[in-house]
Amino acid sequence: MQSGGRSFRGLIPASRLSATTMIIVVALCAFTLIIGYLNKARCALAPFDTDGRSTAFNAIKDTSVCYSDIQFLWIGRDIDQHVFPYLTGAITQGGELTGGTVEYPVLSGLLMWLGAIPAHTDAEFLLYSALILAPFGLLTAWMLGRLAGRAALLWSAGPPLVLYAFHNWELPVVATAVGAVFVMSMRIPLRTRGMIAAVLLAVGFCLKLYPGAFVLPLAAYVAYGTTRSPSKRNRLDIRGGLAVLGAATATVVAINLPFAILGYDGWRASFAFQTLRQADITTNSIWYWGLRQFYIRPIQGSTAMSPDDYAAAEASFQNAVDILSPLLVFVAFGLALWLGMRRAKTEHVYPWIAVSGSMLCGFLLLHKVHSPQYTLWILPFFVLLRVPWALVAAYLVADLSMGIGVFKYFGALAHGADASTAKFFVEVGVWGRAALLVVFFFLFARARLRCSDISTELLTDHAPEQSSPASTPS
Repeated sequence: MQSGGRSFRGLIPASRLSATTMIIVVALCAFTLIIGYLNKARCALAPFDTDGRSTAFNAIKDTSVCYSDIQFLWIGRDIDQHVFPYLTGAITQGGELTGGTVEYPVLSGLLMWLGAIPAHTDAEFLLYSALILAPFGLLTAWMLGRLAGRAALLWSAGPPLVLYAFHNWELPVVATAVGAVFVMSMRIPLRTRGMIAAVLLAVGFCLKLYPGAFVLPLAAYVAYGTTRSPSKRNRLDIRGGLAVLGAATATVVAINLPFAILGYDGWRASFAFQTLRQADITTNSIWYWGLRQFYIRPIQGSTAMSPDDYAAAEASFQNAVDILSPLLVFVAFGLALWLGMRRAKTEHVYPWIAVSGSMLCGFLLLHKVHSPQYTLWILPFFVLLRVPWALVAAYLVADLSMGIGVFKYFGALAHGADASTAKFFVEVGVWGRAALLVVFFFLFARARLRCSDISTELLTDHAPEQSSPASTPS
């Protein structure tokens, strides 16, 4: 597609797109995925106990930085028993999941169940899960390569893919988010591609929730259209925007309804678990490392501190986070959408990718859980949006400090060793990422696409519903 005479690289014919670039992007991604798997497999060595747990896992998972949630969750969620998820599950009053329910939306639970079918040990579960996940990582590399060319090497060869590709089940959800962008670059009618992209984002919601937020800016993008003449500037395609919202809603309902009907308690338990989760040392958030100090430090300095005082302070802190975290996440979402609206008023195209990136920054910063593997969520936005490479590099350094330091920290605490150095790197990671997320929130909101020199000036005179090479994603 074109805007102001400049082409969107995602739609450059294959003959014009460097075949060498695409081969390098995908091949390096495959190599990085292999390295990522081998890194995690260091924790999955024989011998195995009666539950199929590798004896190496508990011994070296933290100190050797090979821990993965995939291997960890082999035990404790009935995955090792090959129980179909959610249908017979529930959650206890103490917040413990039972009966095959896992703490993720239903499609992630299905992927976990599929990976466990042929497995009898946590090592086999890790291997089969990696085989399921890897194609999504390769597909993401291919789509980013088509959209952004060499910039996609950040995805394919960056440290986050080594650390987190098989840490949890993130690769499928990232593929849905990038897939939505890719679909919006296709030469088909705007409403049609908007609805297809909405379906992909809804599938992502049923994997890990966060892509669902991107439906709102996508609907605004379709409502504004991409090709407005001066006479049509004040016309919004409201039906197109509602069609996007409707497609996303229908997809989420269609995927979740069978589970809600056949096993309501187990289905609901996955959401209840996340609601009940506390901002503790495992969440790596600004809430634990920042706000909590204002509740705990005053009583730590008291000579009369009792366990009850500590428990009361901890409870007050958790109650505050339960209110502040979701409230501020929604405020950040609203601010991002408003900043997009300001751009749309002057550029006459709603910058849905930019706004989606800002919304994700707000979520990562303010949600009470900021797991290390969430870096994979934001990585495609570094590829797609024009932000300074130096800041991207700084974020990756902070992420390395967190991604390695946090497990060294847990290992030191578990062995009663000096944890001060590891704690320093954790704090560098927490506050480094937090500061940069604030910066990226505003940089994303006004960023152009890195994948082309797309302008957001008034486009040529075509109706939004028409398929035209003059329309382009923003």
